[in-house]
Amino acid sequence: MKLTLAEAAIGAGAVLEAPASATQAGALVLHGYSIDSRTVDVGELFFAVRGERFDGHDFVASAVEQGAIAAVVSRARVATLPDAALAIPLLIAEDPLVALQSLAAHVRRQWGKRVVAVTGSAGKTTTKEAIAAALGAQFNVLKSRGNLNNEVGLPLQLLRLEPEHAFAVIEMGMNHSGEIAALARIAGPDWGVITNVGTAHIENFAEGQAGIARAKFELVAALPSNGVAFLNCDDAYVSQFGRDFAGRVVYFGAGPCADPQILQASEDQEGVHIRFRAGERDGQLTLHLLGIHNAQNAMAGLAVALEAGVTLDAALGALEALSAGDKRGEVIEIDGATLLNDCYNSNPEALRSMIASLATRPAKRRILIAGEMLELGEHGAALHIACGKAAAEAGLDVVVGVRGNAEHLAAAACSGGVASLFLPDAEAAGNWLCSNLQSGDAVLIKGSRGVRLERAIEKLKSHCASTGAK
Repeated sequence: MKLTLAEAAIGAGAVLEAPASATQAGALVLHGYSIDSRTVDVGELFFAVRGERFDGHDFVASAVEQGAIAAVVSRARVATLPDAALAIPLLIAEDPLVALQSLAAHVRRQWGKRVVAVTGSAGKTTTKEAIAAALGAQFNVLKSRGNLNNEVGLPLQLLRLEPEHAFAVIEMGMNHSGEIAALARIAGPDWGVITNVGTAHIENFAEGQAGIARAKFELVAALPSNGVAFLNCDDAYVSQFGRDFAGRVVYFGAGPCADPQILQASEDQEGVHIRFRAGERDGQLTLHLLGIHNAQNAMAGLAVALEAGVTLDAALGALEALSAGDKRGEVIEIDGATLLNDCYNSNPEALRSMIASLATRPAKRRILIAGEMLELGEHGAALHIACGKAAAEAGLDVVVGVRGNAEHLAAAACSGGVASLFLPDAEAAGNWLCSNLQSGDAVLIKGSRGVRLERAIEKLKSHCASTGAK
């Protein structure tokens, strides 16, 4: 939202101080907001946020060189700023991160329209995209970019709100109890969507999956009494979240409580085919996405759109136009083989679903390159073993575990009769692909973000380019 510097200072709870040369600094109009001095644009407000490995105050001068017209800085660091930083107006706060969150909450209140928040252990980003697309068939919608869903990313998304937006669709992530509640205090969601409760980040919850469920329920608890909770009817935890909610509850999924309800779902190379019922009407939908789990994500999008008054046909058209995001089920053809690039992140539930998707593809060999799944704590070995067994039961031909606990996954697949091996890192996985990939193979590449399995794909592409393969 384009605010004046004075308005931003009020919203952020900061004090505006400007050099004598900056006359009428408070009237300056901000054209954007950034925490990254490398990408800050002309006319933007730079927040000197402190991170685990950096301090934004060290980059204020760089932000000025890039075109930032003002900066939010900590009172404790003003005296340490270089002259270049002191040449622009400063918004002085106790903590620039808190100032960012306060300004985002202020902008959200000023905007005053409907915020749809999405959370869950898996499928958040795809569900957010489905909701935004279905709503976008009739309304002007702001959606959070990528998976910017934490204490820094979510406020930056809210600051992109403009008067012409009718809806905002915001993703909320968490790896500890209390994070969803904190994000909800900033975003003030009217509607909340919960996809599922899985085992992602389980190492941070002493109570295991039940603790994760309580953390996800924080979104429902934050909704107003006239709000709407959209809940997955098929998830044992999520399906119970509506019992004590005073507002309206809409269930989606395949179970009898769902409307829209999945009547049948199947997958082939063309995509995911869904036969469903919404109200009194039956319909069909083909998603051009990988993984039959996306049927539930699409029903979430359809449920929100129908509640908002979007016509069924318009919503279906928008959902059918959805395509895979970066590293989220991209289909890549290399040297006669098909790579399913789903390496943005991984957790046990998502991996098992994508294994099932790989198993449906006709191929010379079905190969799984499975990177370690992180933040599973003491449950890590067992959960990797379960995924290895799932790969064997699905009839995959080759399983390659990459790094850490993925050794257990490869061993379990081997015990199930699958040709398996373990490699230490993404570079080794890339080398293996360069030496072993055959025309006609279908390869699923999936792992936690920290494993960086996209490097294996980059290595393969480089190898094929050097040999003249396509």
